[in-house]
Amino acid sequence: MDQSVIQPEKMELVVVTHVVDAITFWAQNVTEKINEKINVMLTEKCPGAPILMGRPSSHKVYGARYSEDKCWYRCTVQQQSEDKFYILYIDYGNTEIVSRSDLVELPEELQTTGLAKKYKFWRFHVSSEQDSPLFSQGKSFLHNMIHGKKLRVHKKSVCFDGTILVEAFQGNLDIVNLQECTGLWPSRNAPGELDTLGSSLGCMPKLRPIFSDQKPQIIKEQKTSVAVQPVEKLNAGQEPLAEIQSSKTDVNGQQLCSQDIEQAQNETESELQRMREVINDKDLEIKKLKEEGSAIQQHASLLGQQLEEAKLELQILKESYEKTKETEHNHPTRFANRISQLAKKVHSLRKLRESSPCSTDEDHLLESITIIMNYRISVPLSSERLDLAWKAYDQTLENLRGCQTMAEVESLVNIRNEARGALLTAVDDFLQEVDKLPINERLDRLKKVASSLTAMFSSVMLVEQTEERSFEKFCEWKEHKQKKIKNVRKATDEALLALSSWATRLSKFSCLMEKTSLTEEDVAEGVDEILMNADKALCEELSTESSEQDDQEREMVCNAFNKAIQSIQREQSMLKAIRQKYEFNTQFKQEIQQWQIGPPKADELFAVKKRIRSLRSQLRWKLVEVSCLEEAEELDLPEILKKKEEIAETRNALFQEISHEKKQYIILCDLMKRGFPELPVIYPDADINGYMSSAGLLMKSLDRDMFDADPMRELSGRRPLLSTDFQGQKIVLKCYAVDEESEAKMLEQAAHYHRAQQQNPTTTVPLLALFCGKSDPLAYVMVPHYSNGSLRAIQKSSPLSSSEVRKVMKGVASGLQGLHAASLTHASLHPNNVFAIGREKGIVGDYDFTKTPEQRVSDSGMMAGSISLVAPELKQGQPPSPASDMYAFGGILLWLHVPDFSGTLESERQNVEFCGLGLDATLHKLLSKLLISSTRLSASEALKEDYFISVDV
Repeated sequence: MDQSVIQPEKMELVVVTHVVDAITFWAQNVTEKINEKINVMLTEKCPGAPILMGRPSSHKVYGARYSEDKCWYRCTVQQQSEDKFYILYIDYGNTEIVSRSDLVELPEELQTTGLAKKYKFWRFHVSSEQDSPLFSQGKSFLHNMIHGKKLRVHKKSVCFDGTILVEAFQGNLDIVNLQECTGLWPSRNAPGELDTLGSSLGCMPKLRPIFSDQKPQIIKEQKTSVAVQPVEKLNAGQEPLAEIQSSKTDVNGQQLCSQDIEQAQNETESELQRMREVINDKDLEIKKLKEEGSAIQQHASLLGQQLEEAKLELQILKESYEKTKETEHNHPTRFANRISQLAKKVHSLRKLRESSPCSTDEDHLLESITIIMNYRISVPLSSERLDLAWKAYDQTLENLRGCQTMAEVESLVNIRNEARGALLTAVDDFLQEVDKLPINERLDRLKKVASSLTAMFSSVMLVEQTEERSFEKFCEWKEHKQKKIKNVRKATDEALLALSSWATRLSKFSCLMEKTSLTEEDVAEGVDEILMNADKALCEELSTESSEQDDQEREMVCNAFNKAIQSIQREQSMLKAIRQKYEFNTQFKQEIQQWQIGPPKADELFAVKKRIRSLRSQLRWKLVEVSCLEEAEELDLPEILKKKEEIAETRNALFQEISHEKKQYIILCDLMKRGFPELPVIYPDADINGYMSSAGLLMKSLDRDMFDADPMRELSGRRPLLSTDFQGQKIVLKCYAVDEESEAKMLEQAAHYHRAQQQNPTTTVPLLALFCGKSDPLAYVMVPHYSNGSLRAIQKSSPLSSSEVRKVMKGVASGLQGLHAASLTHASLHPNNVFAIGREKGIVGDYDFTKTPEQRVSDSGMMAGSISLVAPELKQGQPPSPASDMYAFGGILLWLHVPDFSGTLESERQNVEFCGLGLDATLHKLLSKLLISSTRLSASEALKEDYFISVDV
């Protein structure tokens, strides 16, 4: 081979990582430098990665522990036999059998294409005797020559399986020519030129050998590659290897060159001939497929062609009778008319058959019913056992929740663990059974069937109940109809065939150029009956083909369609439930596996609490130091500033630890709900139950002296308010004087409000925390600080416009809707307790958690200007209710639009006074239903009023 024709830029430098046989090898591109990075990531990720569960995917990349060095490498799973997996190391090319424990899931960043590619020498094949000595000799020779060495490869082609056909060079030597010149299978060359040319790289990857006994027997049987021989030698006959070698050693270099040229020509001709044969085979295959594809169409048009022939023969018959005078006594004009009418009917029938769709709506419905009934997926048998196991497991958890002593906990935990083991076994059985079900494929198919049926029967009304035997009746009717059509067409074909035979006889009799023994009587015999039968058969088929469904048939089809849709919906619901159950149990299994070594502990929570105590002591000491420095006769300002900076840092660190403490409580509470209800009893000092009962609101580690708070004197009319910062957020501390009884009551009401607020977080003021002072009898509620955001403050400084009022009050109505849905009555809705964030977002403020609704509603602050926000029924002694909240809402809405309103809302003249205020019609209507009507609107009903559904809201 003339190496000068190979363009340098087309050559690729690779290093061989694995040799498959005498002509096939795996190699990595030397220019790619990511191998070490991948190895580092595998070393970090694989030891802690989850073990492969269930059936592996052929499209995913996994991590495998190689048996020789116990290191982790990337692989794909080729085959599975029980818990043994035949894998391919995609970065090296070697294969191995591993167990499930040696396979792990890999993260997304490692799901990339393998570094190694599969190469094969161009224009070479291998024989099919794998066990022959030549196979091992050829493989051993190539392994000794190129394994771990650099090669330059020139890409010639790519096989269907991705194998790259190449010409390979080691230094300046052609590997293939080198094999041929050395007798194809010699022992490895003595150290010299080859070793120098193929010296190992400094950055060469670690090579992975493959042992022949590691492949499954079925894969060994499938391997057909053995020893290498050029294509032309396989075709030219096989001479003994010894003779080939001796002949090669007897010729000189010039003869070898001549033979190479001749051999190259023969190879080219042989390759061209082989390609021509392949192309011819493909052409024949394409032609065969086209013929098979048109077979159905030809078969469908066969009857039409026969009808066309009958039409032509009838036309010939008509012309023959017009030209033949001998048949005048048979009334040729009348006969020709009958022939013409028959020809028209044949033409109409032919057009009807050709224009009829291959599949009618009824046929499609029948096919859909077949898919629905014959390919259904049933509920897995293990599902019922799984439900029973879950029921038993949940009962053990319920028993644990009710225990109060450690003695009870120990025995119940053992029972729970036994139930959990049985549950995990049931989960495994269920997951394995579901893995074998084509749920996603079935759902996709049902979706397509439902979509096509709905589009095809779009005019049919869906009903909830259908007749039980709808499918059976439809199928019986459809079968009867198909038999009828088949019989009618058969009768038509027979009648037309008889007519065609008679027309043939007539044609032969009328032909002057052909001698025949037919007589006039032979031709005229039975012609009237033949024509009458043809006419009758054509009319009957035309009538059958064009007939429409009657009312009873339409009802039958509609019932079958409705039942099909209902069956699809039922199966879809069942399959989705199975899929959700599968996902839930998969997650449960993964979560439980991390606790197989031992149950969760509260050690981290206690460690956080210890750090909080330490930081709190440091904060107190630093505050004392600053106080002493400030009281000294000579002020040391630099030292004071330094101490204050230390105090700020300590305070921030303390708040960070408190935030960490809350996260630990969330984790422990979640574990309690998911299977460890014994944690509060095992760790009583953690007070997990107290945290849960307050809905995560109570934070006992907080105290008043941790905050650098300033009093808000202008807003502290009813209770002390403090302004401070907490974790970078401006907050307000509301102070409440409590005793032991009122503290429990306050905590209960605050938790109730907190749960409702979390369901609708954007329209009610959130509670950030609640804690009780350790050095004073006060309880503190932490809320965000909305500076000058109350309605009263805004209306005093810069009143809202009508459009802004509408947006703000819509948010307030949504907030009341959320509270009322949680069975909470606010009873303290007034302009100081409603906030307009950004003059557009309205939110409802919290209320005094130490008071009852009756106490809150009697507060003197329930006024908006001169408008009383106390509903008339409250003045009559009735308790506060959501309706009384909506009355206050209506009063605030009226005050925002008419701040100077001084009329009364308790007389019969209300409606007249509203009319004189010049209010918008939708606003007037809403206010009437909130302030006047005996049946006051609820919050959800108010949001549906025209006033709030305007386009600008």
